[in-house]
Amino acid sequence: MAAVRTMLRYAIRRLLSAIPTLFIIITVAFFLIRIAPGGPFDLERPLEAKVMENLRKIYHLDKPLWEQYLIYLKNVLQGDLGPSFFFRDFSVSELFAAGLPISIQLGGMALALAVLVGCTLGTLAALRQNKGVDYAVMATATAGVTIPNFVVAPVLTLIFGVGLGLLPVGGWGDGKLTHKILPVITLALPQIAVVARLTRGSMIEALRSNHVRTARANGLSSFTIVVVHALRGAVLPVVSYLGPAAAALLTGSVVVETIFGIPGVGRYFVQGALNRDYTLVMGTVIIISVFVVVFNLIVDLLYAVLDPRVRYD
Repeated sequence: MAAVRTMLRYAIRRLLSAIPTLFIIITVAFFLIRIAPGGPFDLERPLEAKVMENLRKIYHLDKPLWEQYLIYLKNVLQGDLGPSFFFRDFSVSELFAAGLPISIQLGGMALALAVLVGCTLGTLAALRQNKGVDYAVMATATAGVTIPNFVVAPVLTLIFGVGLGLLPVGGWGDGKLTHKILPVITLALPQIAVVARLTRGSMIEALRSNHVRTARANGLSSFTIVVVHALRGAVLPVVSYLGPAAAALLTGSVVVETIFGIPGVGRYFVQGALNRDYTLVMGTVIIISVFVVVFNLIVDLLYAVLDPRVRYD
């Protein structure tokens, strides 16, 4: 019970210390996006002066920059991310409410697949170090890291969608599993490669540690030695990596969502920047920042569960 209270106090301290970080990120992003040339209403065919004046007044763009900043900061503190300048019938919160659950589903499934397959392959490679299985896993992992998503996605589409006709090549399909398989695999492949490499390296070190040697000397089974004793310590580098990886996956992938026509939030990242949609860009920055803070906190808490030497007193 005392350990739970200590961990809870640590979590609260971390969340409170993240507030100044988020404030700095919001401030820097707010002024950077406005320093960039162009504006949200700069079109190839300019709007009439009166229309432009009214638009600037509606979105507070007629005010000094510092005043715009204070207005935006006040709205954010109230949970209002503002209206979208490009998708004018929607607020930024409405866009994220529609797209973020879809991206979270894809990212969560891709992350789970990456951890399961990556840890399994990395463990097998470590147990067969410098043998055929090890070389095959590492070669595959290297290919998975170097081949980008915009190459993998069309290849999978051509093979399983067009060639074999087993899976749909695009669309969300009301969230049916068949529509998720190809985008999830595309998202997971690079992460599987990284997790496999991390697991292999840390597992080799763990198998040579003193407590594993002691477990072998006590006659424990190979399964118990690998899964209970070695793997628990070997996954620590993987857990560290999964913090930022989870934030990136759960906030969507521009390439994957575009190729497969998935209505997630990934497309908003690029569209917001290209169209100078200030509030949409700021919303994406805030969402990603919050995800990074939360997942890094979860990673730190998992350390205490996986490694008994870690304490948060």
